[in-house]
Amino acid sequence: MAGEPSATMEERTEEFRNRYNQVKAEIAKVIVGHDEIVHGVLTCLFVGGHALLEGVPGLGKTLLVRTLADALSLDFNRIQFTPDLMPADILGTNIVMEAPDGQRMFQFQRGPIFSQIVLADEINRATPKTQSALLEAMQEHSVTVGGTIHRLKEPFFVMATQNPIEQEGTYPLPEAQLDRFLFKLVVGYSTRDELSTILDRTTRGERPKAEKVMDGETMLRFQDLVRDVIIAPHVQDYAIRLALATHPEGPFAASVTNQYVRWGSSPRGVQTLVLAAKVRALLDGRYNVSFEDLRRVYLPSLRHRVLLNFEAQAEGIDPDDVLLKVLDSVSEKSEERASAVA
Repeated sequence: MAGEPSATMEERTEEFRNRYNQVKAEIAKVIVGHDEIVHGVLTCLFVGGHALLEGVPGLGKTLLVRTLADALSLDFNRIQFTPDLMPADILGTNIVMEAPDGQRMFQFQRGPIFSQIVLADEINRATPKTQSALLEAMQEHSVTVGGTIHRLKEPFFVMATQNPIEQEGTYPLPEAQLDRFLFKLVVGYSTRDELSTILDRTTRGERPKAEKVMDGETMLRFQDLVRDVIIAPHVQDYAIRLALATHPEGPFAASVTNQYVRWGSSPRGVQTLVLAAKVRALLDGRYNVSFEDLRRVYLPSLRHRVLLNFEAQAEGIDPDDVLLKVLDSVSEKSEERASAVA
């Protein structure tokens, strides 16, 4: 009897790995390369969080999200963000309807946010007023219009893209909204071999398409499994100290933090670290989080939660540069534990 729970966990873990790899394989039919980006997007899905993809145009950000929707039996809507987009264009609005008996009444017309995967394309092109329309949906999975709360269908994900180089006609995302994204993923250029494969697929009449291999109910079940993964107290403390090390003038602040950081990570940052690390552990066939799992998800978890000061901006310092130095400065064993052992 004592071995049954671990055996059940083994079976659940194996199923998770198989289904995860199935989805990843379907995406690979269409998307060439960007392995870490695909891992990051899938991690967001299996944790139940949202993803922000940043990169110059033409790198396949939109195609990746569309392909993901093809591989999952989930409702999908795409919203093209523009400066004239209004909150009602996203959330929906109450419209006047006339009944057969001539009476008029208000009826809520749902907007494109009422889906399970929502692609917010070029999200930084919309005004802050329109961007804020996503805040409640991303955090509460609900929409309030005219004093009525409308629940969104689960699972619900927002996958947003933005162009970092174009500044005219764009509006930087407010920190409160950035913090609601589980990961910020930076999409880079393709390699020589990857570009060759892309050309073979796109200039010879081939039209690969991902097949549906997972539904929403399975996704919700795997999200519960992720939370069942164990994290030891000393590993959890390492995650906490990684986040606290980004707080300037704090007791755990690194020297580079005091020099270049204006605001550090919020509590959502350490929550993201732990949950994303649990996904990595499951993919390795383990039921407990390791230090290395935390390090592998450190940058996408915190790069959008750290605000640099003017000195860093003037010197062209990137948040990733600061975070990597912070990561190097935090030891696996805390000073308190080390002194206790001694």
